[in-house]
Amino acid sequence: MHTRLPVFVVAATCLVGVAPLPAGAQEPPVAAARPAAAQLKVFLDCSSCYQDFLRSDVVFVDYVRDRNEADVHVLITSIETGAGGREYTAAFTGLGRLLGVDHSMKAVTTTSDSEDVIRRQIATMLRIGLLNYVARGGVPQRLEVSVELGTEKQRPAVAGDRWNNWVFSLRGSASVEGEESSRELEFGGSVSADRITPDWKITLGASFEHRREEFDLDEEDPVSVDRRERDLNALVVKGLGEHWSAGGSAELRSSTFDNSALSVEGLAGIEFNVFPYSAYTKRQLRSIYALGAVHARYNEETLFGRLEETRGKHLISTTFDQRERWGSLQASVEFSQYLHDLGKYRLEADGEISWRVARGLSISAEGSASRIRDQISLPRRGATPEEILLRQRQLRSGYDYDFRLSLTYTFGSIFSAIVNPRFGT
Repeated sequence: MHTRLPVFVVAATCLVGVAPLPAGAQEPPVAAARPAAAQLKVFLDCSSCYQDFLRSDVVFVDYVRDRNEADVHVLITSIETGAGGREYTAAFTGLGRLLGVDHSMKAVTTTSDSEDVIRRQIATMLRIGLLNYVARGGVPQRLEVSVELGTEKQRPAVAGDRWNNWVFSLRGSASVEGEESSRELEFGGSVSADRITPDWKITLGASFEHRREEFDLDEEDPVSVDRRERDLNALVVKGLGEHWSAGGSAELRSSTFDNSALSVEGLAGIEFNVFPYSAYTKRQLRSIYALGAVHARYNEETLFGRLEETRGKHLISTTFDQRERWGSLQASVEFSQYLHDLGKYRLEADGEISWRVARGLSISAEGSASRIRDQISLPRRGATPEEILLRQRQLRSGYDYDFRLSLTYTFGSIFSAIVNPRFGT
């Protein structure tokens, strides 16, 4: 079951086994209420869902640290929407005595929503989903639910959208940093236009960055270096059902780092998803094949004696993404190759896994590696020491890699509902 939340607030308080209040006594505020020991046990599983706020705001259940102790496992995931906001999906899975009682809900936020509005929207989604379990054996005697329609103006329906689903974004930035013997100035900007519908995905963007560094050495004149990047890109994708998509991309860029005065690349491709696109919150297995060409003009003569060239190119990539109660797994592999010389290729792989091995024990690992054989734009001349040390130029390399591993073990009380913000977090 998927439920999209409208703009309203639901407040619920569930107090079971509480003695009647004396005459004239006031009901304690909801925020101060704490669940009884026999209340529903919930394992809240998410990375960026304002967990502290949820634990302190939704207080009619017990929160536990280990899913093996829980009655309900709540997995909250999110993905960016076409309007730049986020769609949050909560998957509720019954465990133990509630095994088989599963459902899911959705809540959508926009870029104009404040952090408080976003976290309260998630809390509303969590309340509604958990009430289904709280009232499963009958509505508790002291359960109260109130519904209040939002006073803010309702979001316009798609049919009445004067922007026709287009979302525009402008960004500018500048920074300066210095000390007695060195200075750094950096500025940049970007503009984007996106139109996302169930059948179409159109993204347009342009950006630039400029960084200048100066160093006062023992010489009379200071050493200064500049690095400039310019980029213009476009992507158009058409959905062809629950498993297929077709699209094309184009990019114009220039970069002092890549020895590129102007590079123009165009690719057309097709994508197949083993799982339905509608199941994106749980799992995806997507493969893309694209074919196109690249035309490049260089700032300096390359290793192969070229100042300009046009080359055919193709690529194939596969991406797997799965989020389950035991953890998450993400992995991708991409192979690209120039058609004029099949020995000019690049193979890239990266992955990340987070796995709950046993009670209180979890392990996470992430890494990436590349086999590089396609650096056709490298300048013929050698790099100066300044260019090497300051990373002002791409260097010849046959591979690169990185890997990170972490292991976490926790033990003690299984309950985690209490939040104490004193002296920071």
